[in-house]
Amino acid sequence: MVQDIERQLIVFDFDWSLADQDSDRWIFEVLAPDIRRKMKTLKEEIQWTDLVAQSLRELHARGGTREQIEGALKIMPFHPAMIRGVKTLKDAAKPETTFFILSNANSVFISTILESKGITDLFREVITNRAEWDPSGLLKLSRRVDPSGPQHSCKVGCSPNMCKGDELDAFLERHKTDYQRIIYVGDGSNDFCPILRLRSQDMVLCRQYRGLQKRIAKEGEREGLKCQIRYWAGAWEVEEIFQGLPPTI
Repeated sequence: MVQDIERQLIVFDFDWSLADQDSDRWIFEVLAPDIRRKMKTLKEEIQWTDLVAQSLRELHARGGTREQIEGALKIMPFHPAMIRGVKTLKDAAKPETTFFILSNANSVFISTILESKGITDLFREVITNRAEWDPSGLLKLSRRVDPSGPQHSCKVGCSPNMCKGDELDAFLERHKTDYQRIIYVGDGSNDFCPILRLRSQDMVLCRQYRGLQKRIAKEGEREGLKCQIRYWAGAWEVEEIFQGLPPTI
């Protein structure tokens, strides 16, 4: 039976999905390329969120300032078509669209960038790693899942700092809204777990040539992936997909 879509949820990963760069890497490429090079050599040895926190401490110790970090974030590539796409969907009378960010970046990077683009209020929630400025100007970053406490039990390969599948389920449980369609926009291998939670009427918008596409090809059938798959390379294509979403399921 055909059903009108009254309410839909659009979940965005942040880096290389909503934004057109990786915020963790970008600030060091702009402000301290030698630290960025060190991160590249250490990423197999140190958990990524911990490595970014360590690199922020090193940047601060050599005189890096809050103003410099915020300045770098505000000029990070962010495609105008993505901004148009989300604003147009949000402004539409029907269906009612809720936006939600689910990211392995951090709260300060994301909030600074969203504010600079004027789209903070579009998002119902931002679930990510915790970050805060201390009085000295150090950005203190910590994992969403505290390494000293209970750990998530993901078997699909999420990073220790967060199981994105569990976080998507928790969002749906908190809000108890009947979304006729959920759309997940992602690019990385850690976006594979949450898309396994989607139904046949739901959709993943997978950025091409990155980790998520590889995992879908290799593991999707075996792991029982049910949702529809649309591939994109540039943000203008996401806007195009949003414009062409069917009004029914």
